[in-house]
Amino acid sequence: MAAVGRSSAAAATSLNSSALFRRSLPLPPSQLSFRRPRFSVNAACPLFSDNNNNNNNNSLSQNGVVNPKPSPLELLKTSAADRYTKEKSSIMCIGLNIHSAPVEMREKLAIPEAQWPLIIEELCALNHIEEAAVLSTCNRMEIYVVALSQHRGVKEVTDWMSKISGISVPELREHQVLLSNADATQHLFEVAAGLDSLVLGEGQILAQVKQVVKAGQGVPGFDRKISGLFKQAISVGKRVRTETNISSGSVSVSSAAVELAQMKLQDASLADAEVLVVGAGKMGKLVIKHLASKGCRRMVVVNRTADKVNAIQQELKDVEIVFRPISEMLACATEADVIFTSTASESPLFSKENVQRLPLVSHGRRRIFVDISIPRNVEPGVSDLETALVFNVDDLKEVVAANKEDRIQKAAEAREIILDELNKFEAWKDSLETVPTIKKFRAYVERIRASEMEKCLSKMGQDVSKEQKEAIYALSMGIVNKVLHGPMQHLRCDGNNDNSLSEVLENMRALNRMYDLETEISLMEEKIKVKIGRVKK
Repeated sequence: MAAVGRSSAAAATSLNSSALFRRSLPLPPSQLSFRRPRFSVNAACPLFSDNNNNNNNNSLSQNGVVNPKPSPLELLKTSAADRYTKEKSSIMCIGLNIHSAPVEMREKLAIPEAQWPLIIEELCALNHIEEAAVLSTCNRMEIYVVALSQHRGVKEVTDWMSKISGISVPELREHQVLLSNADATQHLFEVAAGLDSLVLGEGQILAQVKQVVKAGQGVPGFDRKISGLFKQAISVGKRVRTETNISSGSVSVSSAAVELAQMKLQDASLADAEVLVVGAGKMGKLVIKHLASKGCRRMVVVNRTADKVNAIQQELKDVEIVFRPISEMLACATEADVIFTSTASESPLFSKENVQRLPLVSHGRRRIFVDISIPRNVEPGVSDLETALVFNVDDLKEVVAANKEDRIQKAAEAREIILDELNKFEAWKDSLETVPTIKKFRAYVERIRASEMEKCLSKMGQDVSKEQKEAIYALSMGIVNKVLHGPMQHLRCDGNNDNSLSEVLENMRALNRMYDLETEISLMEEKIKVKIGRVKK
């Protein structure tokens, strides 16, 4: 967290340097040639100053020798090499959830599932974001990223969140969930396991995590680390539910909404009430099923199309489910005592003005609205009316509290599983550091093999047959493979214990030193190439 609190001046310097970097490119990314920097630059370097009357690109050293003045590209590469090799890429979680921010704030950041791929690409266009994923539900809007720099990545994502939501950066920071590396990984695992949900053990969130992977398939920026993180989270969620039964008997957001409506009806019951359900998606379907389990044998369902409603009718044949198109919603509301809303509409369906026009509910009761949509389907001002009671997802806590105690033990068991899976994921993630070294070392040995084979063939003259060339090639490859076998074995990590991982990383560093493979520098250069390519597109 300390990294996040660094001065904004440092971030501004980085962003300005990135702008210089982009403007100075004379060639497309595919034609760029990167060299290892041979000099260092500090913040006071006069090369950054524009107040120089000499327009020549050269500068004089102390002994009067003319030295070529480095370009902005070289300056950035030098500072980036130092910055990115000392501060390695981090997995970050940045966002808002039901525990940190009220629904009024969360709904401004809600992102429809159809837009997730576009958001991933948009986030990865930021200067310090390599990979990204979006998890947006009724309880949370969290961005997961692989950031080249922690504090710069956080600043860029926070600024982006402020821009799309209209919420000021200080207000976002006040309510923001901000986690890095193992903490971010553990958080996502707890989310997938249902431990961070409003309803402990709630199962629907696992399906939503699966949807993140489905939406990210083939999207530039949903790459190895982020996709690996979410796939591991899915495995964690499945394992927790299998080994702890934490979901058995637990309530979901939809069932909690039905329970809350039953509580607010007081002397009446849902079985006798006129019920309207607006929306027949995943949440709406669950609402309908829970209403049926409470004895509600007739309800009106408003939806854009009849397909989903017909499918639900086939499942619940003993319940009268009446379909009405969205155009008849207000007409249906005039006859309803209880209205549940769960649609993806980005603007309210029920305004204060049109609810005020509805006739009074029979028996002098107030009409109940239970809104489990994000953004909300019922305008906040409706709660000011004496004829209406309005509840949203944040109001479900009183129902959930009563069902929480009996799952505390199961949650403790789930956390042991999560810790085990966290260690495995961190080992896998750390072992990825050896991949560039393996590739570089193989390429290094292959260059030697090819060069020596070419020398050998040139000495043998023109009378070498195809079979002899193939035999020499096979011999050289056999030697190379046997020589590489030992080092490759010692660069692979199974992730079963910390000692083996530390040994693998030490072996990686030793090979880098012995053969001057420059893995960290070249890896940084590859990252810069990717960022250049995204900017130029």
